[in-house]
Amino acid sequence: MTTLGWLQLIERELLLFALFWFLIGMIDELAIDVAWLWLRATGRIPTRHVPIPEQAPPLRGPWAVFVPAWHEAEVIGATVAHMLRAWPQQECRLYVGCYRNDRATIAAVIAGAGAAGGDARLRLVIHDRDGPTTKADCLNRLFAAMVADEGRAHQRFRGVVMHDAEDMVHPLGLPVIDRGLDTADFVQLPVRPEPHPAGRWIAGHYCDEFAESHAKAMVVRDCLNAGLPGAGVGCGLSRTMLDYLALVRMDEGATGPFAAECLTEDYELGLLVARGGGRSRFLRLRDAEGALIATRSLFPTGLTAAVRQKTRWIHGIALQEWDRLGWSERPVEIWMSLRDRRGPLTALVLAAAYALLVVEGVLQAGRLAGLPGWDAPGPARSPLLVTLGLVSLAGLLWRALVRAAFAWREYGWREGLCSVLRIPIANLVAIMAGRRALLAYLRSLASGVVVWDKTAHHLHPASLAPPPSPAPQQAPA
Repeated sequence: MTTLGWLQLIERELLLFALFWFLIGMIDELAIDVAWLWLRATGRIPTRHVPIPEQAPPLRGPWAVFVPAWHEAEVIGATVAHMLRAWPQQECRLYVGCYRNDRATIAAVIAGAGAAGGDARLRLVIHDRDGPTTKADCLNRLFAAMVADEGRAHQRFRGVVMHDAEDMVHPLGLPVIDRGLDTADFVQLPVRPEPHPAGRWIAGHYCDEFAESHAKAMVVRDCLNAGLPGAGVGCGLSRTMLDYLALVRMDEGATGPFAAECLTEDYELGLLVARGGGRSRFLRLRDAEGALIATRSLFPTGLTAAVRQKTRWIHGIALQEWDRLGWSERPVEIWMSLRDRRGPLTALVLAAAYALLVVEGVLQAGRLAGLPGWDAPGPARSPLLVTLGLVSLAGLLWRALVRAAFAWREYGWREGLCSVLRIPIANLVAIMAGRRALLAYLRSLASGVVVWDKTAHHLHPASLAPPPSPAPQQAPA
């Protein structure tokens, strides 16, 4: 075959492969869209606004907040200070886990407590191992410290809330989780990435993805009573459920409710609650001023950091959790697991689509250059292929419209328009992360060692925009 013949063959195969999987993906996403629209139209997901009380709402029992930290000296102080101010309830105790070989983070935690007036509710827990280990291992150390405190005080906590070292919480976040546990064992609040002025394009694509996922996909998942994956931040578990998870882990040889060898222990945690017969809830609410009651975070602004972070997500959720959790027998759970684990396939399909663009560019360049024979018409397109192409184009336009609508709703019209322009960036990150995740997974199979590739944080969300006003301190009894 000639060079032209090979290029035309590659063009056809890439086109068939990409169009087939685009159609499958479009049907999957359209099903979520239709479900969301139907639930919205029938009033099952109304917009609810929670009034802002004059003083901090009382909690129905003591709460522990777990914040693991490794090399977080640049943000942990601001997180501790803001969290203690935003949640002034005396029933709340903040457990911050640091490592004995990370003195800078330990000093920053102490400074943050000082900025909050030397709040006695802070419990600094020093890990007896050198870091870094995994986030789950640090969480198990915090769990052990909490159990020890319960034994000394002869009082059990009502539940545990998990957060990361760079999070900015909403003043009503803890009271909402507290009320949510009246009817559930696991509660997840939305995550709201904050727009970053220095990373509108890379960091901005997280805003687009979370705006759509945590306003639509997670809402549908909750309404279908499917297992809810934990986000690792803004999620609360009942104390009873933590005991159950600790027993499950004990059978695996672990020393706490969190899987130390797991890259995405938060995702797994939420699904194990459902498999253990627990009830999960995704609570998407707004305060009286219209602000989303959510966890605000800043995401990576550089391509390398974004790829590393998404590599960990894809490796943990799509590959590692496939081994660890297997498949459920419920059809809705199978559907959701397929959605969660499509990361490597998505990367492959997107790579094929962009390779197709390169091939088309080469063919067009050859025609414009007047290469002998290249101006001849190519093989005739079958009606099926043309139809699939038109359907895929319509699906792409619909997806861009839906993403823009959700981003517009949460961040304003400028970000809504930018979300369409950021789609190729999101695709590039997905392709690169999918490749790295597959390689990392193969290395872990060969070596038996899972490497935790932690995301570095340099800025706290409160430094970019004023946080929601903290509720006033409770009046003494």
